[in-house]
Amino acid sequence: MLRELISFFQRAEPLREMEASFSDMLQRAHDLTVSAGDMYFTGSATPPRRTEVYAGDVQINKLQRGIRRKVIAHLSVSGNAGSLPYCLLLMSLVKDVERIGDYAKNLAEILDFQEGTLPDDDIVAELRAVRGGVEEAFNDTLDIFSSSDRERAFSLIRSGRDLTHRCDVLVTRIAHSSYDANMTSSVLLATRYYKRIGSHVLNVLSSVVMPLHKLDYYDEDEVPKAFQDGEK
Repeated sequence: MLRELISFFQRAEPLREMEASFSDMLQRAHDLTVSAGDMYFTGSATPPRRTEVYAGDVQINKLQRGIRRKVIAHLSVSGNAGSLPYCLLLMSLVKDVERIGDYAKNLAEILDFQEGTLPDDDIVAELRAVRGGVEEAFNDTLDIFSSSDRERAFSLIRSGRDLTHRCDVLVTRIAHSSYDANMTSSVLLATRYYKRIGSHVLNVLSSVVMPLHKLDYYDEDEVPKAFQDGEK
């Protein structure tokens, strides 16, 4: 699906503008995720860093609204109905990226109630590993999306599934840990937010290998089938 979308971007100026805005939005969401993770794991939430996180989320929201306006304006012009599927795809993707911004902001906000520093134990070590996996996948997605690399997208979707499973296992470990209520809440929420960020990144990746009506269904058997069909 994404290859056709990019083809339309290359031919129509309004769609090229939308693509540029979406690429900007995706990059900002990536940077915000990294910044929020730094804040959470270092426990450093200075006023300037908080302002940076909130400003980043605001910019992502503005880009989303701007893309929506451009989509509506584009489709209101006679003769542009042929690009409807691609505009629908973009509308879906911007919502995923907007949610990433929200979860990144939520991650930084955990410090508002967390007492003390994160423990140096196996649970937090696994959470750090999850963070690394999510940020690496997100960074790769920036390139995969722009190049519409189906093979890399499929590979990353498979590894992303593993990250989601690790988050589920980690939640169980946290529930049975000796943490007090405050630290349990902190680590549990961070795990949940990273799982959701990772899931929305996978939704973006699914646009590279899935048709429009199966967008976001990267966790079903349809993914390898769609990939194989695309290679025929």
